[in-house]
Amino acid sequence: MKEKEIKHVFFDLDHTLWDFDKNSALTFEKIFEVHKLNIESALFLSVYEPINLNYWKLYREEKIDKVSLRYKRLKDTFDSINYKVSDDIINKLSDDYITYLTTFNHLFDDTIEILDYLKPNYKLHIITNGFEEAQQKKMDNANITHYFDTITNSEAAGVKKPNPIIFNHALHLADAIPEESLMIGDNYEADILGAEAIGMDVILFNYHNDNADKHIKQVKYLSELKNYL
Repeated sequence: MKEKEIKHVFFDLDHTLWDFDKNSALTFEKIFEVHKLNIESALFLSVYEPINLNYWKLYREEKIDKVSLRYKRLKDTFDSINYKVSDDIINKLSDDYITYLTTFNHLFDDTIEILDYLKPNYKLHIITNGFEEAQQKKMDNANITHYFDTITNSEAAGVKKPNPIIFNHALHLADAIPEESLMIGDNYEADILGAEAIGMDVILFNYHNDNADKHIKQVKYLSELKNYL
């Protein structure tokens, strides 16, 4: 069913439009090569990805800071695979990861198609918890910045999704009200519950096929958003 009252569509960036997992995997391959580390990237990633997700949850909940997140997610992974590496190398890898990550620009299938479809009829916006120094470069290098009227970053807002402050900050920046706004994102806690809590409509981008509440509108492919917008 089409959403008749929606005028503003807010997107998450990582894991929603920008294919974080693919770009991150390519980044690790690159920095392991640069630092001549003999690590099987598939093994590393299988251990790293759940560790990283857990630290991002702690980061959203203000339980760790950015510096700790960037160091500990690597340290814990190296420890888990019993690969000896110095703190100096971990810190250099952490910096180089952010540097190289923005040089890869894979988007999810149908990203450009759906943005072209929505742009003539809606104001489009971004709300992201990602690091401020990286997010703009990701969008610029993927050539999608021009689709969006506003970009709200958690570091600039001072809080992270699902905190209602960042959603209200984004709405104010966009000159929008909740009743005319829709949030689209992959993270049930941060994007969906956060936006719902302030009265926004929501659609879960459930590409990972998680078991989500059935009352939540959800799509597996971005092109399916045309069923609602």
